[in-house]
Amino acid sequence: MPAHSDGNPSTPHHPLRNLWRLRPYLRPYAAEFAWLLLAALAATAASLAIPLVVQRVVDGPVARHDVAGLFRLGALALLLGVAEAALIFIRRWTQSSSSVGIEAAIRADVYAHLQRLPAGCHDRWQSGQLLSRITSDLSVIRRFLSFGLLFLVLNLVTYAAVVVLLVRLHPWLGLLVAASAVPLFLISRRFARHYHAASRRMQDQQGDVATLVEETAQGLRTMRAYGRGPELAARFAGGARRLHDTGIGKARLLARTAALFDLVPNLTLGVVLVAGAAAAARGVLTIGELVAFVSLQLMLVWPVQSLGWIIANGQEAATAADRVQEVLDTPPTIVDAPHARALDRVDVRGRLRFERVTFRYPGTAAPVLHEVDLTVEPGETLALVGATGCGKSTLLSLVPRLHDVTGGRLTLDGHDLRDLRLGSLRRLVGMAFEEPTLFSMSVWENLTLGRPDAGEEEVRAALALAQAEFAYELPWGLATRVGEQGLSLSGGQRQRLALARAVLGRPALLVLDDPLSALDVHTEALVESALRRVLRDTTALLVVHRPSTVALADRVALLAGGRIVAVGTHSELLAGVPAYRALLSAEPERRPDGAGLVRS
Repeated sequence: MPAHSDGNPSTPHHPLRNLWRLRPYLRPYAAEFAWLLLAALAATAASLAIPLVVQRVVDGPVARHDVAGLFRLGALALLLGVAEAALIFIRRWTQSSSSVGIEAAIRADVYAHLQRLPAGCHDRWQSGQLLSRITSDLSVIRRFLSFGLLFLVLNLVTYAAVVVLLVRLHPWLGLLVAASAVPLFLISRRFARHYHAASRRMQDQQGDVATLVEETAQGLRTMRAYGRGPELAARFAGGARRLHDTGIGKARLLARTAALFDLVPNLTLGVVLVAGAAAAARGVLTIGELVAFVSLQLMLVWPVQSLGWIIANGQEAATAADRVQEVLDTPPTIVDAPHARALDRVDVRGRLRFERVTFRYPGTAAPVLHEVDLTVEPGETLALVGATGCGKSTLLSLVPRLHDVTGGRLTLDGHDLRDLRLGSLRRLVGMAFEEPTLFSMSVWENLTLGRPDAGEEEVRAALALAQAEFAYELPWGLATRVGEQGLSLSGGQRQRLALARAVLGRPALLVLDDPLSALDVHTEALVESALRRVLRDTTALLVVHRPSTVALADRVALLAGGRIVAVGTHSELLAGVPAYRALLSAEPERRPDGAGLVRS
């Protein structure tokens, strides 16, 4: 698999294997598929019958000048045409509705699977690659299931039925038409092999281009601030050019193959016309049989010409299925244990204990955390302090099981977190990150993400605590839609909304990763004052960088090199731990008037 696709490499297999693995999604529509196949076969039978009726017309009423017989056979041909049209309508209506349902089911499963994957998997996958898999790749699969697969079956049935009828009309000419399938098979096999590789390359490149577009949209302000628009435009143009060249290569391959698929039946038809006319001149074939023979053979032109499109569509669908299965085959590593239990909020006291906890990221040799022993008592607020990169945020991420410990264990009231159901645990933990994420939805929807049943008074209280009443002053109040990633708001506004969201859920554990870093001094003081009231009744674990925020904590833990090197009150550590004193003295503290910076 191309390295730039950022997926998990698949083991070598037949191109259609992963497409075949999607068959469980077809089972709910088995009855619909049976009916549409029956309708399609009946329509094909009606179309095949029309040349045979024409034969009877030419050799019968036309030859004998039987007007009544001509009208009877003409009415039969008209009836067959109407029946074919009605059956085609039924087939298309059924296949469209079923294929859209299959696409929706696969998309829902892929999206749900993405939610179960650990954070590390999302770090390895480019967002554009995931986006292209859940949109364009599934559309390719739907298109094949809607038309390509059905027409492949119908064309094979049509080819076999026509050859049988041709052999009955004239054995040698019929066998000649049947023999033309040999070069068609050889052309098809070679085309499928080359087109599959080109399809995979193009779909991976589409994901790369989607990633570039998404990154540019998200980093638009940074790009403009640094004046890097021309460089990023050149980078995008290069990716778009590669995609263009691959698309042209695919089109050239398809055009060359389509020409060959067009040449073989036309050459065969030319031979049949000459040989058939000679046979009719000798009386071996009647004029009606020759007309029927040629009419039936002409019915093979479209199935053969469409063979290139069907194979191309099938190879694209197989490639898309490969890419979708790469996501579905990535196993979620953080899942509920078979014996996992749920904890109710009323039963939780909130004693959090790290017992010789070790953690290393997948693919890295050195652990980020080394045998961390730490206890946070019920209702206690513990602050984590340490230099950048020492593992503070990683340690916090273990509490809601965004990552799982790789050594030791983490317990809540004596229960190993891995023995609790994920849904239950994450309802007990409220978390606010240093870089808050807001979704492209209303302020109300963002606030109630963890508590969809929250009432208006609860939301108002959470906003007041987080000093986020500015939300009521937005153009449509709490119904105002924030932009993607909340970029229509300032950094401080986003942080305050994220903090309100965290406390709204009335969590048993409150985990805050430096949630006040983007606030000005005045707002920070107001938020800290309100937080003190909340933290009195909640077990809390805070990452802090500012000396002023340390005052919120009952105790402080100093983290260095992935280890807890000191635990105590702020005063105790300040007096007895030089490393702690040096770390705080290196943190700039703003003056109350905001006019400058002073050292703590």
